[in-house]
Amino acid sequence: MTQLGWLSACANLSYYAQAVDGHFNVIHRAQPISTVIANPDIDPKLKDSLTMVMQLREFASQELKLPDNLSYTRYADLERPFVVWNVFASPELSLKLKEWCFVQIGCVNYRGFFSQAKAERYAEELRQKGYDVHVGGIRAYSTLGWFSDPVLNTFIGYSEANLARLIFHELAHQIVYVSGDTAFNESFATAVEHEGVRRWFEKNGTAFEQTALSAQQERETIFTSLIFKHRKRLQELFHSNISDSEKRVSKVRIFNELRNEFLHLKAEKSEFGSYDRWFGQTLNNALLATVSIYTQLLPAFQGILKQHDQDMQRFFDAVIKISKLPKHERNSVLQQAVEDNQQWNVVER
Repeated sequence: MTQLGWLSACANLSYYAQAVDGHFNVIHRAQPISTVIANPDIDPKLKDSLTMVMQLREFASQELKLPDNLSYTRYADLERPFVVWNVFASPELSLKLKEWCFVQIGCVNYRGFFSQAKAERYAEELRQKGYDVHVGGIRAYSTLGWFSDPVLNTFIGYSEANLARLIFHELAHQIVYVSGDTAFNESFATAVEHEGVRRWFEKNGTAFEQTALSAQQERETIFTSLIFKHRKRLQELFHSNISDSEKRVSKVRIFNELRNEFLHLKAEKSEFGSYDRWFGQTLNNALLATVSIYTQLLPAFQGILKQHDQDMQRFFDAVIKISKLPKHERNSVLQQAVEDNQQWNVVER
């Protein structure tokens, strides 16, 4: 998750101040992982996790060709569960996320706060204006290499697989960043995390761990397909010619059917209970749109990786080249990559 909107002078002063204070509080709390590990009073679980981070960090640079810098070589305990809270908003009858634009990075589809209370107050202002709003706690963010991003207590307790995914994802943001194209940036980083974790367990994992990883990725694919199925239905509804009042009634019905379909899926396969927390939130346009940010273009980037024989450096070079194209040309290249990827998948089966 990139989180640089707060660097812009265009933001109002109070927002700018909370963001700068929040970020430098994170930096101030960070200390070298080697120092933390050397402390004889360190919790053994924390020591093991930080040792794992050091191994993942080396793997990221050596095997995945991700930036070899000081990011994720320091540790900070923020004494809270999330580092920032992001506010997402969509119009009541649209799936298009509201954008906030900044001088340095263009437009992004969220606004981040280092205080949950401030995020919730801002979210309520948007609700009063008629927006569907989602406030999500974020466990990590990338400064795109402007600063050395530390490891945080907010995610250090993750499983080995999820810890690897997060580190590979955030480091990927330092490779390429397209101003004003959140879906491109996040889908690219998601492709890197998927490939990185696959390679990590292929090299370091047991057969059981590799099987568990495959099962997890299959669940994610099913979950995403379920969301996209109902997102498409909403898109068609919002573009239809019926009245707004009829759209509102149908919107409620579609969300209810989404929830019921999930419950049916979970009844058949109990492992989908891992998505209970997601479905425990208020289902609305903004929440559904956040899923597409991370996966909308994933098949395209997976196709580009295949085009380059799974070679990470060639993949990165190709993506950087694509990122410099005008948006309509960029989208055309990505669409072709999706079609190629679909054809390869059929052949591989």
